[in-house]
Amino acid sequence: MEQIDKNLVKTYLLGLQDSICAELQAEDGAQWQEDSWVREEGGGGRSRVVVDGPLIEKAGVNFSHVFGDQMPASATQNRRELAGRSFEAMGVSLVIHPNNPYVPTSHANVRFFIAEKPDADPVWWFGGGYDLTPYYGNDQDCVHWHSTAKQACDGFSEQLYPRFKRWCDDYFYLKHRDEPRGVGGLFFDDFNELGFEQSFAFMRSVGDSFTQAYLPIVQRRRDMVYGDRERSFQLYRRGRYVEFNLVHDRGTLFGLQTGGRTESILMSLPPLVRWEYNWQPETDSAEAELYEKYLLRRDWV
Repeated sequence: MEQIDKNLVKTYLLGLQDSICAELQAEDGAQWQEDSWVREEGGGGRSRVVVDGPLIEKAGVNFSHVFGDQMPASATQNRRELAGRSFEAMGVSLVIHPNNPYVPTSHANVRFFIAEKPDADPVWWFGGGYDLTPYYGNDQDCVHWHSTAKQACDGFSEQLYPRFKRWCDDYFYLKHRDEPRGVGGLFFDDFNELGFEQSFAFMRSVGDSFTQAYLPIVQRRRDMVYGDRERSFQLYRRGRYVEFNLVHDRGTLFGLQTGGRTESILMSLPPLVRWEYNWQPETDSAEAELYEKYLLRRDWV
């Protein structure tokens, strides 16, 4: 049986949180608020949040490592082989809500899960990915985002990017709205097909590529001039982000069902948001273009 090194994964994840926070701080200048927490049932984490920075209205970059003797219902519902096993789950999850409506919101996470019981092989996998949620679409940004995601995958197999791009399109989809959350990216879960060493290397490649995918977009868009119209549309579209996280997101459900820290689980929600009954964009407007050109399945690379 191959060796599963949980400590190596944890060390990488803590370092990834540090490096992403350092790169975002270099862009924004605001200091991270750090909050270490302990989970009563086992484990804990390290949450970092920026609020009201020059660039970032709200961002969180969280590390968590939780464990327990029994799997939550959300995990065993479709994986009966996990019943009766102890578990450990660790990961880094982040979301960035910028001030400027021309800078997209972005989300990313990478994670590792293992379930064990005596006299049986462990069940383990990696998961993660990242996705982009623009308010005003831009072809250059979308091509760069997806090209970077593809490069992160291609060193392992050229089949991985199209597969995980489709999975992302399928996952980050608001069924009750019949629309995507954004322009996609990568999503993968239950990933162990390359063996531990190479599956871990793939997860690192995805995690390490996030800032390469996102920061050039930030740098191009952060100084664009906007007004009340753009801000109002940004807050309206943020409502879709909230709806997805509270209605569909498996990570949110897993965290709440395992007794995770609510403040850290829900840190992904934006600080300001608005809903409007049956709102429709003006014909031939930039807002309409988002729906007509960007909030649909497209091959960007």
